[in-house]
Amino acid sequence: MQPIAGNVFQKISSEYYQLTASEKKVADFVIANQRNTQFMSISELAEECDVAEATVSRFCRRLGYKGYNAFKLAVANSTARQVGEPPLSGEPSPEDSVQEMCQKLYGNDIEALAQTLALVRPEQVAAAGEILGTAGRVLCMGQGGSMIMAMEAAHLFSTAYPSFQPVYDSHLQTIAAATLTPRDAVLFFSYSGSTRELMDLLEVVREQGARIILVTHFPKSPAAAFADVILQCGANEGPLQLGSVAARIAQLFVIDVLFAEVCRRGGGEARGARERVAGALSAKHI
Repeated sequence: MQPIAGNVFQKISSEYYQLTASEKKVADFVIANQRNTQFMSISELAEECDVAEATVSRFCRRLGYKGYNAFKLAVANSTARQVGEPPLSGEPSPEDSVQEMCQKLYGNDIEALAQTLALVRPEQVAAAGEILGTAGRVLCMGQGGSMIMAMEAAHLFSTAYPSFQPVYDSHLQTIAAATLTPRDAVLFFSYSGSTRELMDLLEVVREQGARIILVTHFPKSPAAAFADVILQCGANEGPLQLGSVAARIAQLFVIDVLFAEVCRRGGGEARGARERVAGALSAKHI
């Protein structure tokens, strides 16, 4: 294989679900320790990850690099290209001052936005906009913390399109999915794209012929096989950062992009609907 161009961390995210369990240990460590990895020997990285050196070598080759040195160079290049990152970033520690903690969190949020912007594929956004703008119904769904993102999407889109509906409970999601038609669509949020409930639900949606737009961090996750359009969000989460604000900010940015694209396609009709909603809501203000 030829060395992979572009950001090595994005490549890890793309290939994550093709890795073995041992290789995932290496991937998790590299994502959580991006700057330190470039200075570690293969022995040091293997020891930190509790795997064999052969596993690290296999991990590098799976990503398309000839060896560990080529992989380290890619890590160094990718971290050097992270533009606009504040001096402090990463996981806050008990030793941090309040100011340092704030700077780290700000850095994480900015980095999540920068990663997501780099992952935007105009053709995928256009395809998603076409589906959402022409669907009879759009069910906005997720599970756990991702349902919050689905609710936010439904709320925003409802200011211009009455066809967007959030569905909260997993049982209600299955019921709603079973009533879909080929004219309908599902906008599903899942950072991992790999939960059992998600797979069961999307199978029902696919049986009904409805179209699926998946917002996820992992474009080759199991759920991606069901999706008509995949929109990738940034924000690399460590094992103890599940449901991080940075990941939600990344997904909010995707929602914002989607909404702007659908309204752009809707033209005067979408603008008129938003004006009517704004007028109706203005009466509720004192």
